[in-house]
Amino acid sequence: MAIDIKQVNTTAHTHVGKAKADVAKGSSQASQGAATASTSTPPKSDSVSITSQAQQLQSTQAKLANIPEVDQGKVEEIKLAIAEGRYKIDPEKLATNIAQFENELKDLN
Repeated sequence: MAIDIKQVNTTAHTHVGKAKADVAKGSSQASQGAATASTSTPPKSDSVSITSQAQQLQSTQAKLANIPEVDQGKVEEIKLAIAEGRYKIDPEKLATNIAQFENELKDLN
């Protein structure tokens, strides 16, 4: 279906344009009045105060951000022990730790 755009009424669009111009003119006059009013009163300033507890929390978070998640020294020590054959695994301790971990996971649900 084709639309013949030659017959479109363009006068409706000019009213919208005039309304926008009138609004812009009115807002410019309002802003001039507001500018005059703002020069006569001192500008307000905002301030924020942080509690000592929040400051401690922020400090602790900053310190934790600098600590690596993995202890590379410990990782290297274990790698070296494995490579040299000195790293011994206690199967009973391993089984106990796995069972404990499974129970903790079960408790989360």
